[in-house]
Amino acid sequence: MRRFSQVDVFSTRALLGNPVAVVHDADGLSDETLRRFARWTNLSETTFLLEPTTTEADYRVRILTPSEEFPFAGHPTLGSARAWLEAGGTPRRDGVVVQECGAGLVQVRREGDRLSFAAPPLTRFEAVEPELLERLRQGLGVEVVDASHLVNGPRWVVARVSDAATVLRLSPDPAELAGLDVGVVGPYSPGAECAVEVRAFVVSPDGRTLDEDPVTGSLNAAVGQWLDDLPARYTASQGTVLGRAGRVDVDRSPDTVWVGGATHVVVRGEVDL
Repeated sequence: MRRFSQVDVFSTRALLGNPVAVVHDADGLSDETLRRFARWTNLSETTFLLEPTTTEADYRVRILTPSEEFPFAGHPTLGSARAWLEAGGTPRRDGVVVQECGAGLVQVRREGDRLSFAAPPLTRFEAVEPELLERLRQGLGVEVVDASHLVNGPRWVVARVSDAATVLRLSPDPAELAGLDVGVVGPYSPGAECAVEVRAFVVSPDGRTLDEDPVTGSLNAAVGQWLDDLPARYTASQGTVLGRAGRVDVDRSPDTVWVGGATHVVVRGEVDL
């Protein structure tokens, strides 16, 4: 039996964020067991906490979706850190948890009860090709102001549209967006509670199915690194169309983009693996 947690991430309102399943003390489990359990939970991500391979890290994490493994993902990073801390984990450095993952070492900053991660470097950061830009316009059914490849683990293609209202009324055509992980961002008017509305769509390779992620840390990290005209500190809204109340806080300091939000352990127990 291994300790198990399920954490709600990126919402101050109960059960309106994005859940992540966390298996503690996962050393010794086979890759096939990890894959089967991630498919069984059927959440966007399930994480497995292991002993680190370097003295610089507090723990190591593997992040799996029902179909693949990611080197990094945002809400699983914060949810894993919260679960590890609640289980009695003690960081080597005051105020900072260091997570080892496929993308390297990721710092998770502790400010009171709030956690935020340092956005990893983008491994691809370039404007989309004209043909892909046209696919985005056709698939989203709206005018695209700008678009870029933003890869930080997940392989985001991110489109900027004119405003938040446009983001909220999107009804994408999966056939046009086949095989893409598409992020969309649009600004709210000045003085609004949030600076931008964000949505994240993952489309199957055959273009038959489209899933929308409720609240996405990696996408918001990438947007914070991409759009220079956003405030130094702002809050993004995500999940509105899905009935969630995601709030992602982005702090664009001179050398690091920090992405944070509320984390709350909802389920505690054991799992038989």
